[in-house]
Amino acid sequence: MRETKTAKFRIGQVVRHRLFPFRGVIFDVDPEFANTEEWYQAIPPEVRPRKDQPFYHLLAENEDTEYVAYVSEQNLLDDSSGEPVRHPQLGEFFDRTSDGSYAPKRHVQH
Repeated sequence: MRETKTAKFRIGQVVRHRLFPFRGVIFDVDPEFANTEEWYQAIPPEVRPRKDQPFYHLLAENEDTEYVAYVSEQNLLDDSSGEPVRHPQLGEFFDRTSDGSYAPKRHVQH
């Protein structure tokens, strides 16, 4: 029987990468790795994360651009800067809260 993993971070939380200069808002979480083997093998072995942990989908940004990222729990840290994330899709899914995090919208419009 497999042990159930509990995610450390929550949907709407602002996080930053532990090694690389980007941050983002979590919009989904997988209890363990759920991407392709090709994607996984493209990660350099010295920084390749374990598969048996939560992986997070982020509306991410770095200094130059905005994108969607898929990041292991071990590589994320809470971002307590209070700075808003500038990803253009944020407003489609979230409202900004007074504490600087993001709350999922009740109804997503298509």
